[in-house]
Amino acid sequence: MPLKSLLKRFTKEPPLGWAQLSHQKIRMIVAVSGIAFADILIFMQLGFYTSLFGGVTRIHEHLNGDLFLVSARAKTLIDGQNFSHRHLYQAAAVKGITSASPFYYANAGWINPWEKKVTSVAILAFDPAHPVLNLPEVNQQLEQIKLPDKVLVDRLARPDLGPIAETLARGKPVSTEILNRRISVGGMFTLGSTLFTEGYLITSDWNYLRLYGRDSIDNVTVGVLKVKIDAEIETVKQKLKASLPADVAVMTHEEFIAAEKEFWAQNHPAGTIFNFGVVMGFIVGVVIVYQVLFADVNDHLSEYATLKAMGYADKSLLIVVFQEAIILAVLGFIPGFGVSIGMYALLEGLTQMPLAMGSEVALRVFVLTVTMCMVSSAIAIRKLQSADPAEVF
Repeated sequence: MPLKSLLKRFTKEPPLGWAQLSHQKIRMIVAVSGIAFADILIFMQLGFYTSLFGGVTRIHEHLNGDLFLVSARAKTLIDGQNFSHRHLYQAAAVKGITSASPFYYANAGWINPWEKKVTSVAILAFDPAHPVLNLPEVNQQLEQIKLPDKVLVDRLARPDLGPIAETLARGKPVSTEILNRRISVGGMFTLGSTLFTEGYLITSDWNYLRLYGRDSIDNVTVGVLKVKIDAEIETVKQKLKASLPADVAVMTHEEFIAAEKEFWAQNHPAGTIFNFGVVMGFIVGVVIVYQVLFADVNDHLSEYATLKAMGYADKSLLIVVFQEAIILAVLGFIPGFGVSIGMYALLEGLTQMPLAMGSEVALRVFVLTVTMCMVSSAIAIRKLQSADPAEVF
């Protein structure tokens, strides 16, 4: 049925649920405001949740490999657990593997050249002759990181690092000190910061060695493996497991990303906090909608009892309450969605973290909104089901 026809029919014969809600406009406005507030709370928690997990797997997603080696003790990429470089040689000897390249991850203090403040950054390193990151900007500047003490800086790093991009755009050099060693910026790339990392630097494995000492490149954070085109990845994975010691874990790209997400979602306090916020927003919404629907049912109990005495089944009356719940869910979601988009944009500007409204987040909140309203109506209609016409009159 065309939308115009639906609107015309709704105007002439509005549902009974809408008629009851709109009869007391103040109560309806309070209910819609309460649902919108609960939705905003859920939106913000899910937004931070999505931004957090999107950020912590950003490096994983850009590592260009088919299989990955990590320390079996590693819970997450950033916990500093490494494995011996010699295991990469073992992996390279397995049938079906075409290359086995090391990738290094470590933290360091970046001294802002303008304000002299120290900011924590993550240093990513690899052999420029065997690039492992699927970042065109980085791969176009490999000659830069081959130079001694040269790094590339993420242009989406936090402002605490200083106006690096603006300075380079004016043709002026940028240099600073990291780990008591003088380094200079050779270019920029785009990746994005996270809640736990102010920014990323990329350099070569030899510059990494200069920063962290001669034994540093013997301790690999991630082994990035490429598999022959005609080889079965799962078969090669099992061969690797049989060839490598138990302290080295072998994962596919999907498993590598999933393991990181699972840690932050289930084992890190941040994941628990955000999940708790979603639950609290849901409970707030349930309480508000329940109070409104219960008051509405109670106010119209005599009318419902009259209808029951006339032969209307409980099912017909329950549909009216469910109508009210769905209408409240839709009306509350719309302003909550609109306000949340504005808050996402504001926070993205303040934190320099990606916080865009995704369709998955919007759909999830809408489903939660409808669910909390339906749960509230299910609780509220208990009084209606127990109503006896004889007692009411």
